[in-house]
Amino acid sequence: MTKYAERRAVVAGVTGVGVAIAKLLVEGGARVLLAGTGAGGAAAEVGSAVHLLRAAGPGAVATALGGVDLLFVAEPTPVRGLLPLLADGGAVVFVSPPADPDEPRALAAELAGRGVRVNAVAPGFLDPDPGVPLDRYADLRERCDARTPLRRLGTPGEVARAALFLAVEATFTTGARLPVDGGLTLHRDLENRS
Repeated sequence: MTKYAERRAVVAGVTGVGVAIAKLLVEGGARVLLAGTGAGGAAAEVGSAVHLLRAAGPGAVATALGGVDLLFVAEPTPVRGLLPLLADGGAVVFVSPPADPDEPRALAAELAGRGVRVNAVAPGFLDPDPGVPLDRYADLRERCDARTPLRRLGTPGEVARAALFLAVEATFTTGARLPVDGGLTLHRDLENRS
């Protein structure tokens, strides 16, 4: 599949969701840089086609990819340093809450003139990363299942697919926050109205 061929993508964050995004991008033919603590440990999971770095600094990103078409922020990262490398018409998707909750909307307004779309995905409760003993999470799983209207935990892959949708398919969307939380946000909104 070459859905993302010729795209240069940076995934800042070696989380379950960050690794899932990187895997989907590689499968789709993108050139991918995965940055963050633990990047070396993710090599087996994402394959040798991915550049791995401890930090997504502008110099290292420019050396590895030349520029950036898609930027995924899966852990708090200083995004501003990478903006000069971001191609006009590119996309930024925040997957973890930024230090400043208004940052995605502010960046969306700032970068709209360059055709750069900035959006955010708001994950709900997710299954722990593979390899984590599930018996340690039995109580958490039960409580989350009871609070989430869809009565289950989400997966990193489900959040990754939503992030890729915002980055590539949602070409007329910027400044949006997409809940991927099994209906938790909807449930809270309905409770607050009553």
